Amino acid sequence: MLKQILGATLMTALLGTASIAADAKPTDPQIAHIAYTAGQIDVTAAEQALKKSKNASVIEFAKTMERDHKTVNEQALALVKKLNVTPEDNAVSQSLSTQANKELTTLAALDGAAFDKAYVANEVAYHKSVNDALANVLIPSAQNKELKSLLETGLTLFKQHQMHAEHLASTMK
Repeated sequence: MLKQILGATLMTALLGTASIAADAKPTDPQIAHIAYTAGQIDVTAAEQALKKSKNASVIEFAKTMERDHKTVNEQALALVKKLNVTPEDNAVSQSLSTQANKELTTLAALDGAAFDKAYVANEVAYHKSVNDALANVLIPSAQNKELKSLLETGLTLFKQHQMHAEHLASTMK
């Protein structure tokens, strides 16, 4: 039950955010900030899982999330530096951060198997939502070819994350 509530809450927040982005057609500096923020959110969630979980599969998954999202964010920072673009904070980034903070607080109150299930359910919902936003809002809105390419590479990787999270969720009791 908690798994469904957490997943639905985050899904609703992110899909609502994607709708806002679609209406506003984010600029490249805004897209860069949204993408970086989304990646950092998953790094922070992975760090929390690494501190709280005792489940070897969850720990392995969290290490993958931390490593991959840090790597993509480093590539994003290198690209904005190369292009001399300053990422622009915006309502979508702020909404993502606010919702992520609420989710981290909820997860912090859980322990053991309850934490593991909720964390993995959140990762499934989060990756579904982020992948949808990438495919339907951020990539189509990106004007710079290098930014668009980085987002497309990220989408490919994050689809694998989603599948990994879904598989892990199916194994949890």
